[in-house]
Amino acid sequence: MSELINDSTLAGRIAVVTGASSGIGEATAKRLAARGAKVALLARRTDRLQVLAAEIEKNGGTALALAVDVTDADAVRAAAERTERELGTVDLLVNNAGVMLPAPIEELRTDQWQRQIDLNITGLMNVIGAFVPQLVTAGAERGGADLVNLSSIAAKNIFPNFAVYSATKAYVTQLSRHLRAELGEKHVRVSAIEPGMTHSELHDHVTDKGVREWTAGIHDIMLHSEDIAETIVFVASLPPHANLQQVTIMPTGQPA
Repeated sequence: MSELINDSTLAGRIAVVTGASSGIGEATAKRLAARGAKVALLARRTDRLQVLAAEIEKNGGTALALAVDVTDADAVRAAAERTERELGTVDLLVNNAGVMLPAPIEELRTDQWQRQIDLNITGLMNVIGAFVPQLVTAGAERGGADLVNLSSIAAKNIFPNFAVYSATKAYVTQLSRHLRAELGEKHVRVSAIEPGMTHSELHDHVTDKGVREWTAGIHDIMLHSEDIAETIVFVASLPPHANLQQVTIMPTGQPA
């Protein structure tokens, strides 16, 4: 990996990271910029995006902060147009925005069910719809582009009280497999990253007491956002003919 990842691995790439204001998205944006990519930062919190963009630019990178709610299709399309206009045609999309709200199904937290579906599925599709045309163009003109979707081990593993979240992530993984078959011949690689338990703001949004106690109990063994960011950089840094279709990254101490 040390030979593949260096300070200029991604020089000239035009990247987009959703959910860039914290956690995996923030760490990924920093890593991509440090490797030479120009990065568009998409998230809802303007203040955090501006701080992140300023940090990237202070360190010699290029960043464009775009306050966008990915569940708003029109806003995402406008962000795609502005990104292309100001940075260039996007050839690396990291679809990271998401939310995790586990709870026993019999509690009927339909508001939380809908929020997860809206962000993890509809938001994901809004971003894909807005940016895939640019990825296809980049694939044709530059010989390669990348669509990286953040899924979870919950897409395949069984966790009580995570039914809706897990179902949304199963959607992400299966969608990624199909899109790889569809877009691969257009020189667009598609990858699904499936992390285990990771330190991020996802846990801060959890309202279920039992789940909060469980995650607190494994706090010390969790992955860090930077671990996932480095994995994404590795995936995007491979030669264009090689595509890591799915990557599962687990904390060493997490059994399942």
